[in-house]
Amino acid sequence: MTAPGSGRFITLEGGEGAGKSTQIARLKGKLEQGGHAVVATREPGGAPGAEMVRKLLVEGPTERWDGTTEALLHFAARRDHLRSTVWPALKRGAWVISDRFADSTVAYQGYGYGVDRAMLGKLYGIAVGDFRPDLTLILDLPVEIGLGRAAARRGSETRYESLPADFHDRVRAGFLDIAAAEPERCIVIDATRDIETVAAAIAAAVHARLGA
Repeated sequence: MTAPGSGRFITLEGGEGAGKSTQIARLKGKLEQGGHAVVATREPGGAPGAEMVRKLLVEGPTERWDGTTEALLHFAARRDHLRSTVWPALKRGAWVISDRFADSTVAYQGYGYGVDRAMLGKLYGIAVGDFRPDLTLILDLPVEIGLGRAAARRGSETRYESLPADFHDRVRAGFLDIAAAEPERCIVIDATRDIETVAAAIAAAVHARLGA
């Protein structure tokens, strides 16, 4: 968790097409209206070095990496993201909202690919230490709806979207398992609803947990 008196770290998680980017923009605006300095960022990426790793992970053929290689790349990018962007922002009192964090690695590489989750926990300890998000909002929706939404706005970052539906079913199950295991940190948001309704649910969750 972040230190007392510092900024707060909020992560948005979920499968493809869940609407995280849209909702981060809404939440950022609401927090800024409340007087907070806010940094919106993303994973993989969020810092110059991490953005270079992002291209390796989200573009190109699905068979480019196996799950373990992907996990190592994600944690390398995550370390750079934390050191370059997240921790400095929190230190100066800003609130940081990240589109994905380590839960995505557990869901995608752990549940999706079957990478040993104990090993992922060890990598977390090496790259991140005891730092945790203050609040994680998991945007949940059926896989077929999410993939349909993702296809409608398809650009060059299609590597994960191109994986089969059963992979994405395992990812969704992973996110829900994470939420069930850590209810003090995670809140599941029904992302099948319209943008305004989802934004209101997110704002209510942030207010209830963090007082903003």
